[in-house]
Amino acid sequence: MHLSNPTFITFLAYITLMVLIGLAAYRHTRNLADYILGGRRLGSLVTALSAGASDMSGWLLMGLPGAIYLSGLSEAWIAIGLIIGAYLNWRVVAGRLRMHTEYHGDALTLPDYFAARFNDHSGLLRVISAVVILVFFTLYCASGIVAGARLFESTFAMPYEQAIWAGAAATILYTLLGGFLAVSWTDTVQATLMIFALILTPVMAMLAIGGVDASAMLISEVRPEHADLLKGASFIGVVSLLAWGLGYCGQPHILARFMAADSVRGLAKARRIGMTWMVLCLAGACGAGYFGLGYFSLNEHQAAATVANPERVFLELAQALFNPWVAGVILSAVFAAVMSTLSCQLLVCSSALTEDLYRQFLRRGASQLELVWVGRAMVLLIALLAIYLAADPDSRVLSLVGYAWAGFGAAFGPVVVFSVLWGGMNRWGAMAGMVTGALTVVLWKQTGGFGLGLYEIIPGFALASLAIVLVSKLSGRDLALAERFARADAAWRQAR
Repeated sequence: MHLSNPTFITFLAYITLMVLIGLAAYRHTRNLADYILGGRRLGSLVTALSAGASDMSGWLLMGLPGAIYLSGLSEAWIAIGLIIGAYLNWRVVAGRLRMHTEYHGDALTLPDYFAARFNDHSGLLRVISAVVILVFFTLYCASGIVAGARLFESTFAMPYEQAIWAGAAATILYTLLGGFLAVSWTDTVQATLMIFALILTPVMAMLAIGGVDASAMLISEVRPEHADLLKGASFIGVVSLLAWGLGYCGQPHILARFMAADSVRGLAKARRIGMTWMVLCLAGACGAGYFGLGYFSLNEHQAAATVANPERVFLELAQALFNPWVAGVILSAVFAAVMSTLSCQLLVCSSALTEDLYRQFLRRGASQLELVWVGRAMVLLIALLAIYLAADPDSRVLSLVGYAWAGFGAAFGPVVVFSVLWGGMNRWGAMAGMVTGALTVVLWKQTGGFGLGLYEIIPGFALASLAIVLVSKLSGRDLALAERFARADAAWRQAR
């Protein structure tokens, strides 16, 4: 693509804006708390939109539309499950976690919170949770690198090997410079771009076919089964898709937004904003895949790329339906989804390495400036590892995300939920739950789920919850922990 092409110019302007935001955040980053958690001063709007943008990644504009395009609305069960899970996460976990992390040692990271919440002075709980973060987030980061590379490969006709580096460079730069504030501020811009693109693109595809009735008639002729929510779906299949919602309460990059909110009360407003944004975006992603099928059935000469890889349906629609200037904005929204999630994942990995391993076990007396620069170095290290894992051009975004999502959902989800709801939980229960959840997901994935076809988060979440309750009860109630939990819970109720 020529450098004077309007799409390229628009795209380049967007990337430049993100890097400038990173530079602005750099000037506001004075210590590790600023770099990791933004000093706990995010307002409701930024909290809501950054939580949504960091959650929805390239999967929203590539994986989900591709699944709907290929298999029909039966894949929409995953969106329904996510909406239910996200709402419960906002409602049950968000405010409580915000108060408990502040109450228990003003924790900056999830491993930090677990260690303080359960009085674990051995460091074992911190190490286990940091390792879980590094293993599953490296996979998650790789999925973001793949999505970004696919975008550059499709839009600018780059070889995949070059597209990997082009897609990752800007994200690495602004995350490395500005830390949490840069990630949160850019997420707000990116969330706005994403909702604009996800509403506009399916509407334009539908209008290009001839309207709602013409679109429905065409799709019913080409693929009548695509409109059936239960087409080819089994009970286990539907439950597995709905179970994606279980993962929300264990995702460190989403939970970090709750921890960074300026107040518990502000989270109620953030929930309303965040859920509205999420419902509209998921509906738009499903619409892009569904109406994309109709559009490319009517315009088969433009369908070669989507036939080869259904995950490119949104990208191809943007380039086919809009003039190059608007297409540049739409494609920037795809990159926004990739950058927003990848940036906060890199930051969470950096936080785990810096705060929970380097500071705790190697350099307890390290200065704030040293820790910030170590954090930046860790961002670069994890990014390079993720690029290495993403080097396979046959990688699929949705499969990588599914594995990492299940890993976090099962390893951290039950621990987080029980930690803010049950005063009888202790550190042995937390360790048992974390290890059981993570190992169950890995073993279930590697053995093919014993042929059951059940998404690995379900057995992982269930067995981890069981382990937490049984081990906590068998190892005895810690009265000091229970009393401190009661005080934190009372403070949350008063702050609502």
